[in-house]
Amino acid sequence: MINLTHTPGGLCGCPSRRAVLRALASVTALAGAGALAGCGSTGAANGSTPAASGSKLAAIKARGKLNAGVKKDVPGYGYYDPAARTYAGMEIDLCYQIAAAVFDVTYDEARERELVSFTDVTPKTRGPLIDNDQLDVVCATYTITPERIESWDFSTPYRTDYVGLMVKKRSGFTRIADLDGRIIGVSQGATTQGLIEQMLKDEGIDARPEFLAFSGYPIIKSSLDAGNIDCFAMDRSTLAGYMNETVELLEPEVKFGEQNYGVATKKGSDLSTVVDECVRACAASGWLDAEIEKWGLV
Repeated sequence: MINLTHTPGGLCGCPSRRAVLRALASVTALAGAGALAGCGSTGAANGSTPAASGSKLAAIKARGKLNAGVKKDVPGYGYYDPAARTYAGMEIDLCYQIAAAVFDVTYDEARERELVSFTDVTPKTRGPLIDNDQLDVVCATYTITPERIESWDFSTPYRTDYVGLMVKKRSGFTRIADLDGRIIGVSQGATTQGLIEQMLKDEGIDARPEFLAFSGYPIIKSSLDAGNIDCFAMDRSTLAGYMNETVELLEPEVKFGEQNYGVATKKGSDLSTVVDECVRACAASGWLDAEIEKWGLV
């Protein structure tokens, strides 16, 4: 049984528009915090054999830090502040909860002792960095899918979201059908394009948009602002970090593309159970709900 203790809590010959955008997308592809006691602070020792060969838990303890992959450009989840040289967001806090579980310390101690080493990841790099053991966990708005479960272990979902379609208010778009023949910007390696195509089919919407994949969210937003694409599609809480008075969600009442985020770990590792127990404990204690409110993840 994991013991939970609650402490108060503390983004004319000129090339055609499409040709330019495709070139831009190709170039970018080459570039390639609350105070609670640890939600799973006693779980790391259960069932683990520190000296066991191939033990992920033993390797982390010997190293003295949990290596975590997070987002650097998703305000509210994972955002890197270059001025402060720190990461902040719900998923950053959750990584500290996991570290508290692994090292059998409190959440506060995990933060004070900086028991997590963060690496920013993209949808394309998340899985490979787990496979080559550069990362122990990936907590980076990683949607759980049947295909991904075949390659990595995932915790119980810690957040559920839906796909959103961000457009400029001046565009005049009022219906999803208005995106017929338009360009939708999505993130490389994400499931967004397939989910939009399935939604159009399910809803019987007569629209065939084009898609361009980019390496990061900021460049998708800047492309939207510049008028180079017509829509920025991504999970709604991710889009929330890029909302301002010039943009809006297109038909937000149409909910589709349910996204269940989980913490990913190496398939079959002894770390996987500890991570899942930690996430479950954080959910049961109300910590996750408090984090959602704290970071404005609506």
